[in-house]
Amino acid sequence: MNVLIKSIESLTRFAGWIGALLIFPLIGALVVEVFSRYVIGRPTMWAFEISYMVMGAIFMLGVSNALRIGQHVSVDLVSLKLGPRANALIRVIGYLVFLPVLVWLVWELSKYALTAFQVQERSGRSAWNPVVWPIFTVWFVGFALLALQVLAELIKSLVVLTGRALGGEGEA
Repeated sequence: MNVLIKSIESLTRFAGWIGALLIFPLIGALVVEVFSRYVIGRPTMWAFEISYMVMGAIFMLGVSNALRIGQHVSVDLVSLKLGPRANALIRVIGYLVFLPVLVWLVWELSKYALTAFQVQERSGRSAWNPVVWPIFTVWFVGFALLALQVLAELIKSLVVLTGRALGGEGEA
């Protein structure tokens, strides 16, 4: 199990790193748009689409990493009063409720992204009108990574709840 958790967390860490790097193209696109609009007087026809797509990619690639490092919003009022096993039980219940919803969402997003690719669906939001399958694919990947990270967190919480240690190299 330890190898599984480390593998999942490596993937989510890498996705978070890619998401963080996407801030640079986002800043670049916005700088070009501001310069074009206010200095040259000719706004771009692509900056709006690029900005919401890249921002969506940043969010989706970072959400699983945020769960990995415990950066999601939480209400500590109750959890600070409870012990580790009680907190683990609450997390297990939450993850067991959340995981099937995520699996369903990943399944539906995979079909959505594939259909968008097959028909070359376009955004229809600007004159640029780009294809949307790349961003739909990033949404699919982001939610798939979130589902995997929820699985890893579920396993870690079950370990705390049961009091068993995670196995090492010799684990079957």
